[in-house]
Amino acid sequence: MNKEIVVTYEGLKALEQELEELKTVKRKECAEKIKEARSFGDLSENSEYDEAKNEQGFVESRIAELEKILKNVRVLDENELPLDVVAVGSHVEVEDEDGEKEEYDIVGSTEADPANGRISDESPVGAALLGKRGGETANIVLPNGTAIQYKVLGVSRA
Repeated sequence: MNKEIVVTYEGLKALEQELEELKTVKRKECAEKIKEARSFGDLSENSEYDEAKNEQGFVESRIAELEKILKNVRVLDENELPLDVVAVGSHVEVEDEDGEKEEYDIVGSTEADPANGRISDESPVGAALLGKRGGETANIVLPNGTAIQYKVLGVSRA
């Protein structure tokens, strides 16, 4: 059985736009590159042809991946979000043991962007924060083995 993938409405639109771009623009570009590379002659030593075929493989693989994601997607209904419990779609303010404060938006794995504070519900930090309320502590073991604690200071909608 395929896993349900939770996304925001904006995340769904971004996935659909990427799929459309790949199907309509990138596929044509790849076909043109392959056609042009074939015109250079011997395909056995034609690096342009190999590169174009590799790009085509990547595009087709990403199309298949996006189609699979979109089959299993559930759009997050903001009205279903609890206001006081960390869930996908929540904005969370936390404090670590050293008193440093961080803010995160908890999102589905396809929308994660840690550099911009958008962490996946499947990441160690995101998973540990799920279900927590203001004042509760989450114990987290990072992939490198480091253990940290975050105290939830506040929860709101992202």
